[in-house]
Amino acid sequence: MNSRRETLKKIGFGSSAGLLGLFGGMSTAEARERQGTPSYAKAMAPVKIKSVKAIATAPQGSNLIVVKVETTEPGLYGLGCATFTQRAAVVIVAINTYLNEFCVGKDVDNIEDMWQAAYVSSYWRNGPVLNNALSGLDQALWDIKGKRANMPVYQLLGGKARFAIPCYTHAGGNTPEAAADSVKKFMEQGFQYIRIQQGGYGAVGANSATPDFKAAGFGGATDNYMNERMYLKSVPKMFEVVRKQCGDEIELLHDIHERVQPIDAINMIKQVEEYRPFFIEDPFSPENMKWFAQLRQATSVPIAMGELFNNINEFKEPMVNQWFDFIRIHVSQIGGITPAMKVARLGEWFNIRTAWHGPGDVSPVGHAAHAHIDLAVWNFGIQEAVQFSDKMKEVFSGCPTMNKGYMSVNEVPGLGVDINEKEAAKYPIGTKSNWQVRKIDGTIIRP
Repeated sequence: MNSRRETLKKIGFGSSAGLLGLFGGMSTAEARERQGTPSYAKAMAPVKIKSVKAIATAPQGSNLIVVKVETTEPGLYGLGCATFTQRAAVVIVAINTYLNEFCVGKDVDNIEDMWQAAYVSSYWRNGPVLNNALSGLDQALWDIKGKRANMPVYQLLGGKARFAIPCYTHAGGNTPEAAADSVKKFMEQGFQYIRIQQGGYGAVGANSATPDFKAAGFGGATDNYMNERMYLKSVPKMFEVVRKQCGDEIELLHDIHERVQPIDAINMIKQVEEYRPFFIEDPFSPENMKWFAQLRQATSVPIAMGELFNNINEFKEPMVNQWFDFIRIHVSQIGGITPAMKVARLGEWFNIRTAWHGPGDVSPVGHAAHAHIDLAVWNFGIQEAVQFSDKMKEVFSGCPTMNKGYMSVNEVPGLGVDINEKEAAKYPIGTKSNWQVRKIDGTIIRP
């Protein structure tokens, strides 16, 4: 018994002396190797990038670009969203011609190093074409990392901070009453946050009058007309009617889309303050950022901003000055999950919440990337809802799902979305985009 106790004492707690005694003077490391290394303590074998390519498809009409990163490990690949729908064809060239050559042979695990190197490799920064290509690469690498770790990406970002993701959806109509009816339908589906618009952005389409520039034959045949005065008058009235008909509990949002003069935006936001908007989005274009100081002095309405920013550094000064309340990043425009997480973490220090831009011209892979970040960051604010058509789900499997106003992701390793390339090829992309909006005299309205 005494001999047995002495032996156990030597082995106990993995002491160096015990291990050396048992294995004849080996080093501690060698002795532990003889004992066997637990699987969680073993290093993963390095995996290299084999190829990077773009996959283009448009199953719901909008041009979508997905980056596929293939690796030297058989069957292991990652997907990322690189959708710049207005100039999709040039993003394809950037991915297939430049990004592939840049990435082949690099270690898939070194995401930060590869992001920084790719960001400066063209010398010039800030462009939406290269940023979208970089975003697709970045998301695909996170997808691969999740698959290698056998975890959903949100686990790699810190784990869940909420059970699911509250979302806002879009309601509207050409009259305030029609907008209210639309809000009621979404409330019945369980949505607690609803964006309201009268017509398109800036009430485009709500006015059937023929503008003078069209009568004069100026501009393009498909150019849209915006009556600024009508729009500015319509928004407070719309908020009033929706509040009266739908109650005070529902959270209401609105997107100005940078389409009016800064001073007019300020005056309109002041008028809707009594209806307690959850936020007003994009009151000013990126060229007019200094107006935020005046807006903050004029009203307490929460503001969302940033979907047109190309560079994460564009968020620094507005956040330090607390000019807005919600980070309206378009994740593929800003460069992917890696920079979006940096902006989100910065926002936490200034009590600024996230509200990622998630329109229909973001691929399901991109929406999944939003959702994984949404689950993990403490300072989450709201997410834009999305509905996928049957055609979209035939191309993309594992899309995020919506239920009673909440978005959820697949509980599988990586981002959880895959693509059927044969199905994707059935829906070729185009090169037409219709973003021209004009005043009555034909002057182009930003953006």
